[in-house]
Parts: sequence; C-alpha cells; structure tokens
Amino acid sequence: MAGLAFGLASPGLSKAQTGDSDNAGAVFVMTNAVDKNEVIAYRRASNGTLQEAGRFATDGRGSGGNNDPLESQGSLKLSQDHSLLFAVNAGSGTVSVFSVHGSQLSLADKVISGGSEPNAVAQNGNLVYVSNVGGSSSVVGFTLDHGKLKQIPNSTRFLSTNNSGAGGLAFSPDGRFLVVVERLTNDIDVFSVQGDGTLSPIVVNPSAGPGAFSVSFAPNGQALVSETGPSGVPNGSAISSYAIGTNGTLSPISTSVPTLGAANCWNVVTPDGSFVYTSNAGSSTISGFAIANTGALTALSGTIVGSNPEGSTNLDITVSSDGKFIYTLNSVAGAIGIFAVQKDGTLLNVGFASGVSPLSGFNGIAAF
Repeated sequence: MAGLAFGLASPGLSKAQTGDSDNAGAVFVMTNAVDKNEVIAYRRASNGTLQEAGRFATDGRGSGGNNDPLESQGSLKLSQDHSLLFAVNAGSGTVSVFSVHGSQLSLADKVISGGSEPNAVAQNGNLVYVSNVGGSSSVVGFTLDHGKLKQIPNSTRFLSTNNSGAGGLAFSPDGRFLVVVERLTNDIDVFSVQGDGTLSPIVVNPSAGPGAFSVSFAPNGQALVSETGPSGVPNGSAISSYAIGTNGTLSPISTSVPTLGAANCWNVVTPDGSFVYTSNAGSSTISGFAIANTGALTALSGTIVGSNPEGSTNLDITVSSDGKFIYTLNSVAGAIGIFAVQKDGTLLNVGFASGVSPLSGFNGIAAF
C-alpha cells in the first residue's frame, strides 16, 4: 500500500520541482520538538502534491511527546489573509509569528503567551487569542499590528476549571464571539468580544454529545464541534452544530451526527462553506457532511468519504484556500495525507508527502 501511495505521489513531486510557475500554494506542519520547535513547509503543486521547501525554527520549544501531545486544533494557524503563520511553543510558553512568502517563512515576532503551555491560536482581524492549558486554564488576548503581537491589558479569561483541557478555540465569522471547547469537562465556552478586545464573562454550555474536542465555524456563524463519542463504542464519533444566542448560549441544530469513524477530534470547513470534513484518527478515515444555510449537517453518501492507509492515525486536518485539496497530519504513518475534493464532496486519495517523523510529537497543520 505504501508503495502504491508513493507511486501516486511521485509524478506530482517531480512536477513541483519544475518551479514556481506550478506552485499553487503551501502546506505547513509543526514538529513540536522539545529541544527546537520547527515548522516544515511544503510547496503545493497544482495537482495537490507536495514537495518539502524548508524548515524554519520558531525560536521556542515544543512539548515533545509521541502521538498528539498538544491535544488541540489550531496549534499552527494561518491568518485570514494567509500573510502570517502563528505557531505555539508549549515547552517555552511562547507564540511565534512568521511572515509567509509562498512556501518560505521568516520569523516576525515571538511573545510570551500570557499563561502556561499554549496549545492553540485563533485570529480575527487585528485580534488574536491564545489558549493556555497549563496551570490555570485560560485564554489571553493580543492585538496584531504588522506581524507584531502585543498583549491586551486585562484580557486574561479563565476557563471553567483549572484543568479543563482546551482542545480548540475559534472566532465566529463576524468576530462577535470567541468559542472554546473544554475536552476534560465536555463543555463549550462562549465569550462575547468587547470593543477594547477583551472578553465578556464566560458562558459555559454543556456539549450536546460526549467527547467534545474542537470547534470551527460555518460561514453563517454556526459553531461546528467534533465529538470523540461515548467511551467503548466502536466508530462512535460524531459532529454537532450550534447557533449562538446574543447572550452566549448555544442552541443545538444538528446533534451528534455520526461520523462512522473513531476519535474524531478535528474538523475543517471548505472555503465556500459547502462541506465540513472530520478527521477520525482512530479509524484513519475522513467523514464528510454538507452544511445547510441553517447550519444543519447532512452526511454525504456513505459518510466516510476518504481513507488513509490503515493505522495512519490522521490527527489534524486542513483544506487548501481554493477548496480543492484536503490534507491530514498522519502521526503514526509519518506522512501528510493528500486528498482531492470531488464535486460531490467525496475525496480522492492522491498519495502522501513524507518528512513527518512517525510518533515524534508532531502537531498542527495549515494550508493555503
């Protein structure tokens, strides 16, 4: 199977070597290495295949570990205009900011995260928030100005408990709300964004299903939350969607729609808002759902729309900015899975890219 995948990927790698005229974008992954955290950059060819383009030090330390040590979505995050890349350094308590030049990066800034063990970043306009999972679990706000971060006074907001295990955070499309998922309490926190960039008091909402992990947003403002599912249920993962009330309360729209996979901890929405894809690490599969204008989710035919080789353990997931390709960070396989998005939303496996060390603590993937 590995040989077949390499054969599929090889023509694309050769084509990517022909020069920038065929460079359609880039994909980034983070080593999270405890001694020297780095971002590995890949050039994306027009057919979606990847060629490693360089490794760039964050000037910080990762957490180290083996498989998914950060337990989060958003540890590596592109800005909305793709001009900046944010990377957390959980081992040194800092956040690095890179300027993005195609598949090349230059370090623009590095700041203290305002807490302990940062594991995810969210950005909206000139506002950036970081989740810190160590010590007293918190989120901390920063203003963003030409690639530089400055902590906002009195912006620290604590989560519901000191050990809540934030799995991800995201701004609503209109920038009015910041939503944080607490893995260990199975709660979803909503904060209103104030005029000075600080947040309102926390509004804690119970998850509609067990195992809430990460959050993303549909274009109309509905929150989409991945759920690992009930313990002991094979392939019992799910995804739920919610409407956010003006007071920060969540109203379920689609409740625990089955992914038919295991360990769904991450999801990504296509740029046009048509589909959301979940990464089912325990079954090495990807599930697909159509998103209605109301935020209602409907499983695509068969639900499972893409598969990595068995045992790949696909963690985080991302989509290219043109919506043509899905990429997964395959921790155990030591690879990046590459999928072409078909018109009906199904995925065509077109190979993989190497460069990821198996079971070495890699976390975070981003693409444009």
